[in-house]
Amino acid sequence: MHLDDEKKDPIEGQSTPEVKEEVQVVEESTPAAVAEEAKEEEQEKLVLDLPDDPAVTGPGHSDYNWNATQKNTSNYSESEIANYLKDYESSLSLVEESEIVTGIVSNIQDGDVILDIQYKSDGLVPLSEFRDMPDLKIGDPVPVYVEKQEDDRGQLVLSRRKAKLLKAWDDLVDSYENGTIVKGTIVSKTKGGLIADCSGLETFLPGSQIDIKPIVDYDAYVGKTMEFKVVKINEVIKNAVVSHKALIESDLAEQRDAIIQRLEKGQVLEGVVKNITDFGAFLDLGGVDGLLYITDISWGRINHPSEVLTLHEKINVVVLEFDENKKRISLGLKQLQPHPWEVLPVDIVEGSTVKGKIVNIEDYGAFLEISPGVEGLIHVSEVTWSNQPINAREFFKLEQMYEAKVVTIDREERKMSLSVKQLTPDPWNEIQKKFAVDTKHTGVVKNLTPYGVFVELEDGIGGMVHISDLSWTKRYSHPSEFTKVGNDIDIMILEIDDESRKLSLGHKQLEENPWDTFENVFPVGSYHEATVMKRDDRRAIMLLPYGLEAYSPIKHMRKEDGNTAELDEVLTVKVIEFNRDDKRIMVSHSRYLEDIRREADDTVKGEKVKERKEVRQQVKKTQSKVERTTLGDMAAFSALQEQLDENAAKAEAPAAKAEEE
Repeated sequence: MHLDDEKKDPIEGQSTPEVKEEVQVVEESTPAAVAEEAKEEEQEKLVLDLPDDPAVTGPGHSDYNWNATQKNTSNYSESEIANYLKDYESSLSLVEESEIVTGIVSNIQDGDVILDIQYKSDGLVPLSEFRDMPDLKIGDPVPVYVEKQEDDRGQLVLSRRKAKLLKAWDDLVDSYENGTIVKGTIVSKTKGGLIADCSGLETFLPGSQIDIKPIVDYDAYVGKTMEFKVVKINEVIKNAVVSHKALIESDLAEQRDAIIQRLEKGQVLEGVVKNITDFGAFLDLGGVDGLLYITDISWGRINHPSEVLTLHEKINVVVLEFDENKKRISLGLKQLQPHPWEVLPVDIVEGSTVKGKIVNIEDYGAFLEISPGVEGLIHVSEVTWSNQPINAREFFKLEQMYEAKVVTIDREERKMSLSVKQLTPDPWNEIQKKFAVDTKHTGVVKNLTPYGVFVELEDGIGGMVHISDLSWTKRYSHPSEFTKVGNDIDIMILEIDDESRKLSLGHKQLEENPWDTFENVFPVGSYHEATVMKRDDRRAIMLLPYGLEAYSPIKHMRKEDGNTAELDEVLTVKVIEFNRDDKRIMVSHSRYLEDIRREADDTVKGEKVKERKEVRQQVKKTQSKVERTTLGDMAAFSALQEQLDENAAKAEAPAAKAEEE
């Protein structure tokens, strides 16, 4: 018996030197192996020591092969062995790790499920991984994931949970690539949508992808099982975004195509109001949406479709237009009823009186709705007998009820003009009697413009007070500085224009013209105290006594210290211009200062001349008293004379200088 023979591969018949060396090391180091080898050597010696004599060895002993043993030998031929190996290998599955295979339940015991995957050993899977299969029984096929072909104990390791997850991910990828449908259960609500469990994998269902209509209550979907299409995947983190809305839209698209193919213009359909907007309403026509514009809802004017329609209401509509390419359908509701002009009562003719409400207001007038779909225009010129401009947007109010007289009507063109003022007699027929020239009246301020005030004396009668006729003394930049709309104002009739139906009114004419008196009070060259009321870079407005206003150029507002007068400062001014016709007074503070300085200079000059005259008179008086003198007296007199002359020269010098200036 040789060690080399023991280590031959039973299948390939190849020796394995590495294994041989390892076995030799092990056997040499084992006492049992040493004893066995010694025993074999002893047997070989016994065989070699036997005599060749048949008497000793017995009959046939010489022909026996003592080296032949049953170890490492086979009673099968090589072809038989090859066939057996082939049959054995065909009975086994080629199993690779990290793949999904189908196993057959062979037994269920002790919380484990034993699966036969046609491998050399069976696999065990915990029964807890089959909670979704409460009716699991022996013989059922189950897909499992091969984690390991052999663990440390030589056991095949399988996982049904991983097989489910991989299968679920494959289904999601297939849905994303091919549009297949996957099922899932809504397990929770999250920010912006829902979490759906698709065969063990959590996916995100955005709120906008739940349904074709907006969803408010997400909690109502938790626990429901729904069908989805995958619209986005992330291979790295194994995450997916699903959509239920995509399924609905695809179904609706098929229904829409089928419905559009059967549509005809003028066809009457039943629809459900699914959405209302400012410009109209969307109707569900049984799988396809149509738009009902606000102008096609009613023959009358409406501000919003909700005035006529309500959500989820069923109504009949007519198909007006449809576009097969754009999938657009235009619907009409009012077209199912006759046009109101076609059924307008025959007694509505020119001169008749009608009643309605204001439904639209424009700059040129207002539209009065007599019945839904029948309107007439009240032009601004037909509002009042007065020629005072009318602002239609301020005069009329929406939904306000009015009576009007039919001026013109055209049933073919479906137009009508109305008048409010013609319901009352024309007050201008008696204008000369009621409002004669130079008579005084009280009216109401109706409007203010930059050039005057419009005053209404009675309904249909009014006129304008020009801004220059508001006051004799004050100049207004705008009439709002004098009065306000709605205030009463006393006026005098200045002029009547029957043809133009206009009145010229005045307010200042109620008082006498004070400028006849002002000419004597404020003559040119007179001085007055005035207060600065207004000032800009070019001029200032000064308030004189008696409430009179004066004008002063800004250069005439320079004070003695060189600064310009400020607002509310009181100054003494000189009147340098008075124009009675233009009612204009010009004043100057600088001219007043010039006059003051001139008067002061004149006063100083006069005093100097007076002093010089007095000195001369004193000298003459002294000379006349002296009759005789001595030399001493002459010397003294000469000294006195020199002193007097010096004093006189000093007194004459300033006076001469003042004269030169």
